[in-house]
Amino acid sequence: MSVLPTIAYLFGLVKRLLTDPQLFWALAGLVILGDVVLTQLIIRFIPYTEIDWETYMYQVELYMKGEDDYSKIIGPTGPLVYPAGHVHLHQFLHWLTGAGKNLPLAQQLYGALYIASLALSCAIYGKAGGAPNWIILLLPLSKRLHSIFALRLFNDCWAVVAAQLAILLYGRGADDIANLVFSVALSIKMSAFLYLPGILVVLFKRHGLLYTLRHLLAIGLVQAWLATPFLRHHPWPYIQNAFDLSRVFLYKWTVNWRFLDEQTFLSPRLAKGLLFGHVLTLIMFGLVKWCRRDGGTITVIKNGLRRPGQPGGTVPMSADNVTTILLTSNLIGILFARSLHYQFYSWYAHQIPFIAWRTKYPVAVKLVLLGAIEYAWNVFPSTNLSSGMLCAANAALVVGVWFGYPEGKVATHVDKQE
Repeated sequence: MSVLPTIAYLFGLVKRLLTDPQLFWALAGLVILGDVVLTQLIIRFIPYTEIDWETYMYQVELYMKGEDDYSKIIGPTGPLVYPAGHVHLHQFLHWLTGAGKNLPLAQQLYGALYIASLALSCAIYGKAGGAPNWIILLLPLSKRLHSIFALRLFNDCWAVVAAQLAILLYGRGADDIANLVFSVALSIKMSAFLYLPGILVVLFKRHGLLYTLRHLLAIGLVQAWLATPFLRHHPWPYIQNAFDLSRVFLYKWTVNWRFLDEQTFLSPRLAKGLLFGHVLTLIMFGLVKWCRRDGGTITVIKNGLRRPGQPGGTVPMSADNVTTILLTSNLIGILFARSLHYQFYSWYAHQIPFIAWRTKYPVAVKLVLLGAIEYAWNVFPSTNLSSGMLCAANAALVVGVWFGYPEGKVATHVDKQE
């Protein structure tokens, strides 16, 4: 009989870990520790696959030998197409890993980077609130995400972690530091641009027009400073390669539009249609959803123009409000991306549960959407089914946020955890 109280106590403890916000970090600590072990097992027992690491090292060596023309910095898998922060970062990694030859050390660095990403994700969830503790149990479950970090060594990983740190800082109200960290993320890979519309909304509401313009200029100046070695003598090749918005991706690598035929995939009409859809969806969220608590977007804009040195918003922004806007901005960009490659999953893999809990879908539907997205990213090569599922699930999340909690649960005074 003495066993029953013990079982009841353990059951109650587990239930509290899964649901009590005060025990969030106790559960998060266990999740992080468990994923440390899992990541080490993956590195130990699953073979490394070379894709772009050697190219990164080769391109850096060309730069170190004095080449500062981006059009001439080409590696085994193609030209250098990332901003200058990528070059400086991999120059350091080149030195640290013995010209890239020490792969075990490189994998350990990326394994640690993955754990940092997981810890930052937990911190973002914990700060924002609005969801049960147990959803962070979903974060370590992605096979593809572990592969992107620990087995492939993609540069996306560094940009993602910098963006996550910026999101956490924005949520905490440390906007000056967050802007600097965001600039670092953008300097590694221009995928960070997807957050910029949401960031502009947050800064304008929180600080006003002058602050927003000043820090937008600062972000640009950081990019220019990092790119000085390339802009000094060959500015156009740098701008054209590092921020090439017209780049056409190969059909065979697309994860999201495989259900289209190749001719349609490569057509300018599709590219223009996706860009239109991206901009229109952002405008609709900006006009209709992201400023409701402040009396509407027109009120916010009028406040910002009348008093450019004062906040455009009328209500303080919660961490949940800020995080929801930023992650939704990123998701909209992913939905309308012309092509998603497998490493791009890192851009939002840890964000999907958070976004799902900003919809009003039943828990079962949320989990099905998460499962469909994970499934689609693990099918190689992609198929009509997998790519269709991915696009449909991403679209369902955007629609769900629109009709759910686009300003966050806390911002809309919804405290119940579903």
